[in-house]
Parts: sequence; structure tokens; C-alpha cells
Amino acid sequence: MPYEVKLPDIGEGIAEGEIVRWLVKPGDRVREDQPLVEVMTDKASVEIPAPRTGTIAALLAEEGQMVPVGSVIVTIALVGEAAGAAPAPASPPAAQAAASTPATLAAPPAAPAGAPPSAAAAPAAPAAASRVQAVPAVRQLAKQLGVDLERVAGSGPGGRITAGDVERTAAAGAGPAPAAVARSDDAAASGTPARGAAPAPAGDEERVPLRGLRRKIAEHMSRSVRTAAHFTFVAECDMSVVVAQRAQLLARAGTEGVRLTYLAWVVKALIQPLRDFPLLNASLDDERQEIVLKRSLHLGIATATAEGLTVPVIHDAGRLTLFGLAREIQRLSEAARAHRLELREIQGATFTVTSTGAHCGVLATPILHHPQVDGAVGADFLYAVIERLEHPETWLSESDIG
Repeated sequence: MPYEVKLPDIGEGIAEGEIVRWLVKPGDRVREDQPLVEVMTDKASVEIPAPRTGTIAALLAEEGQMVPVGSVIVTIALVGEAAGAAPAPASPPAAQAAASTPATLAAPPAAPAGAPPSAAAAPAAPAAASRVQAVPAVRQLAKQLGVDLERVAGSGPGGRITAGDVERTAAAGAGPAPAAVARSDDAAASGTPARGAAPAPAGDEERVPLRGLRRKIAEHMSRSVRTAAHFTFVAECDMSVVVAQRAQLLARAGTEGVRLTYLAWVVKALIQPLRDFPLLNASLDDERQEIVLKRSLHLGIATATAEGLTVPVIHDAGRLTLFGLAREIQRLSEAARAHRLELREIQGATFTVTSTGAHCGVLATPILHHPQVDGAVGADFLYAVIERLEHPETWLSESDIG
């Protein structure tokens, strides 16, 4: 019997996760610890690895589907069972559907050889009803995008249509399926246009499903706006000395393989002020109405990715040198963009830094990363940070650089 892989408890007290992208398909050989699927947590996509070596028997969740923790999402035929448990690569879609999809979606089996015509014809009506295999969420997406599911080739288990199939069809503006072409003569005779005979005009809108990281960002930011009092304070900082320091250290950083950005100075300058203003290294417990002061300094670094904003975390940032912080910023940002962040690397932030000035931006009003805090004390805190950035020679010694 195939080994059942359940959606694990992926932390942060959540009860479900979103299947973002499958990295395998039925029939693939996988080794233990090989990534199987990307699942959305609160602020990033986390890869779920294979717990055993074997062959993928069936994928039991669609991309874009919300799945409760503990649900079986994929089955693996183990090495000793692969021959008998895994679907054969050449199996027809109907056979795969019968093995990997609910009975209500599976195509009926073909009549045995030599059966009377009535026996073979009996299942014809159910077959027509189940020809299009798609879960309700995918059907709704197709309706929103104006895609005829009958002309979509399904890439899921047993030929099931996935959300990705619908999106690709919509983007390509696919023409009519052969069945639609075959019906065109009848439609012409009756004066009714054949469905799918010609693509509809593109119009002036394009609708993109809100899912994955972007949906999580929208949910998280909406909650933050509803529940937290936001505070914005702007002050100028003379970074001349930091600019000179960086120019002196660039060659050394290059030889050590460190990408030395101004963000490393900002993060390093935050450490002592956060200790001096503990109310800013804190979170709010909404349920118990308590401010939770954090003894550790775990700094979130907001990172832009193709899917949206991710917040990887530099743990125990106060223990790192300037070069050490630069290395971590570089490593985490690259891992975020390549979807290689580990669960620990997106958890536990006590204070978050977001930088939008790479292209000469002047002012931004970011939304608070709930349940972290802000407030009028932020102004005094910012002045303390500015003081350190304007005079790094008073606190950034050689041992602090790296």
C-alpha cells in the first residue's frame, strides 16, 4: 500500500496550508528529503520534503487548494512496492483517474472484450458527465477567466485540470478544441455560434487569481491595518561617514565574497537602540492584552520576490559583525527568491526592517508587521539610530566589522 504523506504542522499555530506548486508528478522517482511541494505558511513558501524513497503514486491536492494540517496530500509507492503500487507511465488517463481520484470524478472502466454492445454503451452517459475533471475552485477560476474547461488539457492526476492549466489556457488565448470544431457544422446549420469556435476579444482587463504569497500578504496586511495603530515618523540622516567607510571596506569585502550594502550598517546600528528602547523590540498579545518584551534580537528583513514580500529573519543579530550581517542579508535574500528558506528562517522576528530606497525612493509608509509594535517612542528610537549612523566611528570598531 502506498505510503501516505500528510501535510505536517508547519508552525505559527496555523491549521491549514495552501498548496502553491507541485515539484513532482505521478510516476516520478523521488529520494528521501527531496522537495515534493511548496506550501504557503504565514509569510513564505516552505518546501515539504519526501519522508521516504520511492515513486509518486498520486497527488491528492490541487495547486491553490487550502489543505488542513494532517491531510494526506501525496502517496509514495516505496521501493519494494513500486512495481505494484505506482501507476505505469503508459497507463491511460482513465486508469490513472480510477486509481488517484474520487469515484465521482473517475472515468468508468471500459467494457471487457467481447461484451455485448449494450454493456459497452451503458456507461456512456456518466463518462460524458465526468469528462471534465476539476475541483470546484478550478471551475470557479475558469468561469472568472472565461475559459471553457472542455478545451483545457489537464496535467493533474488522471488528466484532472489544475488551476495552472486554466491560467495557461487563459494567457495563451487557446483556440477551439477538436470537439468544438467537430460541432461547428451543426452550430452553423442552426445559426448558433459554436462554443469556442473563435476566441472572445481580450478586452481591457486581465484577472489574476489572488493566491499563494500575495494572498497571504493581503490577509496579513489587512489584519494589521484593522488591529494596530500605525505611526509614521521621518527624519534625515547624514550618511557621509558611512559612505566613506563602505568605500574603504569594499575591496576587503570583495575578497571575502561579501556583498556589502548600506543595509548592513542600518541593521548593525539598530542593535544598541533596540536594547535601549525595549518597547520597540516587542509584540502585542491581542488576546491577553499584554505587551511582550523580547530579550532576543531577531531582525526581519523584508525582501521583495517575484511572488511578493517575504520576511526572512536574522536570528541573534546582535552577535554578528558588520560583515556577518551582510552575509546573512545576502544569503537570506537569495534563499527567499529561490524558495529555499527553511521554516526557522521565517519565524520569530522581533523587529522588522524594510528598505525601498534602492531606486532613490524618498519616503514610504510601510504597514506594521503585526504583532510587532510601534508608537511615539519610535521617534526617539529613530534619533538614536541616526546618531549612530552619522558617527559610526564612535561604536563600530575593527572587531565589529568582521
